[in-house]
Amino acid sequence: MQVDIAIVGAGPAGLCFARSLAGSGLRVAVLERQPHASIAAPAFDGREIALTHASRRILDDLGLWARIDPEQISDLRDARIIDGDATDGLTITAGDGRRDQLGWLVPNHLIRQAAFDTVDGLDDVELLCGVGVSGIVHRSGGVDVMLQDGRTLGARLLVAADSRFSEVRRMLGIGARSRDFGKRMLVCRVAHEKPHAHVAWEWFDYGQTLALLPLNGHRASVVLTLPPQQMREVEALDDAAFAADMQRRFRDRLGTMTTIGTRHVYPLVGVFADRFVAGRAALIGDAAVGMHPVTAHGFNLGLQGQARLAAEIREAAAAGRDIAGERMLRRYDRAHRSAAWPLFAATGLVASLYTDDRPSARLLRTATLRIANRLAPFRRAIAAHLTQGGAAK
Repeated sequence: MQVDIAIVGAGPAGLCFARSLAGSGLRVAVLERQPHASIAAPAFDGREIALTHASRRILDDLGLWARIDPEQISDLRDARIIDGDATDGLTITAGDGRRDQLGWLVPNHLIRQAAFDTVDGLDDVELLCGVGVSGIVHRSGGVDVMLQDGRTLGARLLVAADSRFSEVRRMLGIGARSRDFGKRMLVCRVAHEKPHAHVAWEWFDYGQTLALLPLNGHRASVVLTLPPQQMREVEALDDAAFAADMQRRFRDRLGTMTTIGTRHVYPLVGVFADRFVAGRAALIGDAAVGMHPVTAHGFNLGLQGQARLAAEIREAAAAGRDIAGERMLRRYDRAHRSAAWPLFAATGLVASLYTDDRPSARLLRTATLRIANRLAPFRRAIAAHLTQGGAAK
């Protein structure tokens, strides 16, 4: 088999990238180790994705946004950061960004579904499911991807989009700095008595981190981060006991809580690849940068990264240049690294400072939030970043 571009990984980044290339005159293959049924009908995984205005613009341009049920899209109007025992904290409002809202919350599995639906049936995109990659061989003018079923797929360009634990990244000889935060994150939907006013909370409480992602109605996705042993105790609770435990952890600020969804637990590991390109290969999505979720930048960064690479490839193809040329790949590497590293470093710093319960750290983070809340330019800068409406450059 021979294609122009082979994409490994049919998650949102890989599928959106394939959709971004549709109509470019290039033949694309997407390789995925999961069976076709799992990709065609993704299961609910508990995760709600906070989308910025720029990300919505990309999803709209790709045809995904129109495929998502509007009733499943929740407005994200304001965001509040709370520390310890405080009853208030730093609040970033939509008005700081001169918009009606900061962004939107959309279930991850619905984004995956929309991405699949926009790619399924395209003449220039082939989806190969239920097969993994066993090796990679570079040759003149291309890459041979060895499949675990014995077949070989030849491509002019190979793109890894196979998660932050990317096997393809390792096969390409690209290292990555990885940080295991030693915590586990639980997500679950709940109903609650008091209204949330579509305000998202990030609560750095002592000994735990809580987040509240407002959904339509008196519903929200609660996110709890704890060390593994404590998380196992929470996982063992039945639904009624879990709801009571979350109500206690949120100190009754939203009144009575009731469990209305399944619980899902994920490890917290951050990854930043040493480089985003190799010979006739590139990394996108979490294979390039896997973010700690505390600042909700991960999906948005991955979506913008695939758009950057796709734009470079389409321009090269239209001009008759090599779609895997070294200079083109280096431009992508520089642009995406300059966008990703400040966010990755700042996210790691926030996660470290605001989960450190030593007295000195508590004083520093309390003072930081107090000062930041008084600096209108700082709040406007954050809001402007979230509400930017342009596509990635």
